[in-house]
Amino acid sequence: MHDTLDRPQINISDVIARHGRHKARKPAVICGEAMRDWGDFDANVSRIAHALQDRGFGRGDRVAVVMENSVEMLEAVFGIIRAGCCAAPLSGMLTPEQMARLVADSRARALFASAAYAQGLDAQRAAMPGVAEGARIAHGFDAPGWTPFAAFMAGKPATRPQTEITPEDEFNIIYSSGTTGTPKGIVQTHAARGHFAWSNAVEMAINASARSLTTTPLYSNGTWLMMLPTIFAGGTLHVMPAFDVGAFLETVEREGITHTFMVPAQFIMILSDPRLAGANLSSLRGVLSAGSPLRGEVKRDVMARISPQLYELYGFSEGFASMLKPDEHARKFTTVGTPVLGFEVRVIDDEGRECAPGEPGEIVAYGAGMLRDYNDAPEQTAALIWRDERGRTFIRSGDVGKLDADGFLSIVDRKKDMIVSGGFNVFPTDIEAVVAGHPDVWDAAVIGIPHDKWGETCLALVIARPGVTLDREAVKLWANDRLAMHQRLAAVEPRADFPRNALGKVIKRELRDPYWTDGAKI
Repeated sequence: MHDTLDRPQINISDVIARHGRHKARKPAVICGEAMRDWGDFDANVSRIAHALQDRGFGRGDRVAVVMENSVEMLEAVFGIIRAGCCAAPLSGMLTPEQMARLVADSRARALFASAAYAQGLDAQRAAMPGVAEGARIAHGFDAPGWTPFAAFMAGKPATRPQTEITPEDEFNIIYSSGTTGTPKGIVQTHAARGHFAWSNAVEMAINASARSLTTTPLYSNGTWLMMLPTIFAGGTLHVMPAFDVGAFLETVEREGITHTFMVPAQFIMILSDPRLAGANLSSLRGVLSAGSPLRGEVKRDVMARISPQLYELYGFSEGFASMLKPDEHARKFTTVGTPVLGFEVRVIDDEGRECAPGEPGEIVAYGAGMLRDYNDAPEQTAALIWRDERGRTFIRSGDVGKLDADGFLSIVDRKKDMIVSGGFNVFPTDIEAVVAGHPDVWDAAVIGIPHDKWGETCLALVIARPGVTLDREAVKLWANDRLAMHQRLAAVEPRADFPRNALGKVIKRELRDPYWTDGAKI
């Protein structure tokens, strides 16, 4: 053995243990009537880790989580991570078939689920052959083949297991929201997630005194913008079981909430509610908006009526974020700010050359929070890469933007066809595949059109089969029965044909433009 020092690396699991020791009786997580102080939260995380290890799960294993917002959901996620496993939180908005496909795609060997998803997941067992017997853990229900959450943890030690975790070990897989075919699994390491936690904590001044409120589902990477920094800093995390304007206003005032994250649709709901006028939101020190752009008039209303301490974030789950801070709105109102600490951004043209300031091009980014890769998708991972003059691997966003002379980023256009509805990314090809399966439909194109509440909503433009008179409402209902909630159609419109390029590809820009520029209505 050489007389050399270790090179210690901080990881989030160790930070939780530190809080459990030094802040044992301070509230860590509150959701509805449930509360865990840091001591009990840390102990339960360890119990889950031991329970997984006792069943043979450990470093490199993936564990899926399909749970509603709850204290137990967070204990499960961090217990999985403390065991050395990789957590794969999945959207509860998906159909059971979609959930099962992602469980299989993640190669999960164990599965935590809430009661709301039990029946659907049970019906899909054959589609999840990798989940081991005895490795289905039930929260809030009893069913054959499932181990109750409390029984799973019962009798396990409250002390940390002796698990070696390195910075390059897998921390989690986050699935993009409905890409073509199976959504891409974004694999992130402990190093990347540690950076995500501390950099956002620094940027938004989240420290041990923070009382942060999450208003969106805990499986969402956007929610982690508020959750991980607060956990890292040792603050108190308040989790809304589901978003409600009245409950939000009451919680901020009653609990003295200092930080919160919402998507534009939620801000619009609050601004339109008469109860806002009588609410005391003076405790707020940071209000984060992300998921989709805030329209200018909405942004002004947020700063005037909710809080002037508005942070606006642009980013993508693959690993980049820029942020416009409260003191920057006056001079850089139409931008999305500068890169978060630890990131660098460039703008490139179609030939991969850097664009001059003010010249639009594709946004590419580099930094400590980048994904390791797409799960089991080397070709898709390779397609992300743009190399700079030093050979560093920047990741492509697919978004068009420009940098001004001060290095502030503006978004010119979003990914060509992606729809952002209520903060969720919706990809039209998934919906088109469903709509085109209707027996009366010959071809379909789905576009995003303006929506007062959600920002955008989905419209299906449909060409009927020859000789068929299309029943638009029937097609809509048929498709919506087969789509996840965030994918559902607002309407179906018949078309005789679509504009196409020389290769037969539909030119969706020409389909969208009338709804965004001419005020066309459905």
